[in-house]
Amino acid sequence: MGCFCGVPEEFYCEVLLLDESKLTLTTQQQGIKYWLDPAKTLAEHKELINTGPPYTLYFGIKFYAEDPCKLKEEITRYQFFLQVKQDVLQGRLPCPVNTAAQLGAYVIQSELGDYDPYKHTAGYVSEYRFVPDQKEELEDAIERIHKTLMGQVPAEAEVNYLGVAKSLEMYGVDLHPVYGENKSEYFLGLTPIGVVVYKNKKQVGKYFWPRITKVHFKETQFELRVLGKDCNETSFFFEARNKITCKHLWKCCVEHHTFFRVPENESNSLSRKFSKFGSIGYKHRYRTSLQMTRDPSVQLPRPDQRIERSRSKTYPKRTQQTGNQITTNGENEGTTKIIAPSPVKSFKKMKNENNPETQRSKTSAPWEENGPQSGFLGEAG
Repeated sequence: MGCFCGVPEEFYCEVLLLDESKLTLTTQQQGIKYWLDPAKTLAEHKELINTGPPYTLYFGIKFYAEDPCKLKEEITRYQFFLQVKQDVLQGRLPCPVNTAAQLGAYVIQSELGDYDPYKHTAGYVSEYRFVPDQKEELEDAIERIHKTLMGQVPAEAEVNYLGVAKSLEMYGVDLHPVYGENKSEYFLGLTPIGVVVYKNKKQVGKYFWPRITKVHFKETQFELRVLGKDCNETSFFFEARNKITCKHLWKCCVEHHTFFRVPENESNSLSRKFSKFGSIGYKHRYRTSLQMTRDPSVQLPRPDQRIERSRSKTYPKRTQQTGNQITTNGENEGTTKIIAPSPVKSFKKMKNENNPETQRSKTSAPWEENGPQSGFLGEAG
């Protein structure tokens, strides 16, 4: 492959797609997750080269659409569906139980179609994984909802899934751990609409992109400059773990702002400040969201698009206990209890306490407690 030219040693890579299939191109790189720049060869990615080989490459969504239901092409909506489904499964997108049941039902409808009592016997939902630490009660709720979704084709079920997921608090939030005053822990979340600040697992600030006039970093210090309602600028300073993570945060912030920004001729005078948004030269190599929607050379949806959907990984059905007997798949298995494999390993998550909007038990963000999690974007970065 051309991207490997000029590298003195061979690189053995494996691309893991959103549908869990693999492309061979092997310990996962620990630490910051870097996005590959399409304008560079692999050898030119100095951050990557300094940490390997081997590598694991992931295919995933970089910029989450604010409303993925409005994406024009079914293939793009399907890729978003796979990404968000993975976010929920791996704990990056927490959701209350009733929402998880609704999402799980749309997944089942997309994969299995309409409920059929002859095909979908007791425990059929337990063959799939939807959330970390999945419980039988959730599977029962998913089955009940699945029975009500008759007639929805896969594309419709996937759009409905995205319609529910986009309203979750942590949808599309790119979390970065930082420190504030007295070394207190904060998280900066980059979103399509701006930067969200979390402290003690609670949102303490939200700054929209048009109000953010500058981001700057020096050594390990990260500055976020915001224009207030009184037209005065205020700078907020945070400390990153090291120089590398600080620069990475700055770069991600600039990329998000550039991609989701309002064009200068359609915004107010604040847009004139955007030329000084980043303090160190950085060339954004991607088209913005607006450029893609207005490009006359791109006719969407493209004709004759063929969507090949992949089945999710399945597991043995959860055992059903009746009296003193254990049955699996409807067959008598005597008195030997067969335990289904545990759901996907996840982080322990902190509960969002004193939530004024709801009395449901809900986690507010997938903050890491007990070590790294495997999978795309499994680490805060």
